[in-house]
Amino acid sequence: MINTLPLIFIAVIINVAAQLLLKAGMDKLGYFNISWANVIPVAFKLMGNLFIIGGFSCYIFSAIIWLIVLSRTEVSVAYPLISIGYILNAIAAYYLFGEALTFMRIAGIVVIMIGVYLIART
Repeated sequence: MINTLPLIFIAVIINVAAQLLLKAGMDKLGYFNISWANVIPVAFKLMGNLFIIGGFSCYIFSAIIWLIVLSRTEVSVAYPLISIGYILNAIAAYYLFGEALTFMRIAGIVVIMIGVYLIART
């Protein structure tokens, strides 16, 4: 487990980057309705957006690293550590996108941190 912790953290950080890139890409595209009439134009807008492309690329890279992690450790230990991404995403979204970081969200982050600590100790 100790040897896989750096790989888990790398996978989580890349996954966080994916989420942030996808959010930036969707902010750039703005709100749109999905209907049969505009599926193809919207798909082309998504495929041409560098943030979206970067986000999906990060997902793929993160998945490859995650496969390495799963080959080296128990999924019941490794998977809960992904929740670190919730913490990083909340903090990054606060700074990058001005999203709210309310008392309840901070309390949730604290609970997640306690849970990650307990799982990592086992």
